[in-house]
Amino acid sequence: MPMIVCDTDSVREIGKITVFLLDDHEVVRRGVHELLSVEDDIEVVGEAGTAADALVRIPATRPDVAVLDVRLPDGSGVEVCREIRSANEDIKCLMLTSYADDEALFDAIMAGASGYVLKAIRGNELLAAVRNVAAGKSLLDPVATARVLERLRDGGTRGDDRLARLTDQERRILDLIGEGLTNRLIGERLHLAEKTIKNYVSSLLSKLGMQRRSQAAAYVARIQAEQQHH
Repeated sequence: MPMIVCDTDSVREIGKITVFLLDDHEVVRRGVHELLSVEDDIEVVGEAGTAADALVRIPATRPDVAVLDVRLPDGSGVEVCREIRSANEDIKCLMLTSYADDEALFDAIMAGASGYVLKAIRGNELLAAVRNVAAGKSLLDPVATARVLERLRDGGTRGDDRLARLTDQERRILDLIGEGLTNRLIGERLHLAEKTIKNYVSSLLSKLGMQRRSQAAAYVARIQAEQQHH
């Protein structure tokens, strides 16, 4: 019999990936819900059809992964991602959209999304995407990321100057931020306390002249793109 843990709003099984769905099309939500619910290791803990509703329900349900539609009647899934990630970086965001949109992809990266997939994705691929994002992996394609981050070149290409300010440990942590890892996962990887990682992150962001870890992740992606180009 599976162990269960009491939550403020629900009772969920330990070990399951909890998912929240945000899409203004009920048919799409139902389809994704049914796809995920039949899996033994995934549990859908909530749904919403508007950004406003999602911003109330997601913090209450605290899912492992929030699957967010990019275009909504009262806003954008990207804004929801930014708000949710700012409040709780443990919640991973997977953007789901009908159209391949470089602008939306760029915004999703800057908002801290872990992945960006089209609604035309196959069912087994969406399941894999949810599991990978829950595991702390990034699904952002390096080629697409490089293309949409090209605009950042004019904003300061002196990457070497800023990187030179970082210690070796800060460089390692910056690379792991670029992989989409949270402070907790970085701590596990480097065998350091989560609070210690948080202090390192604050320090490296200050040295890079940044305020959010999503900016650092985009910065790493740009550097990697430049290295591939050269």
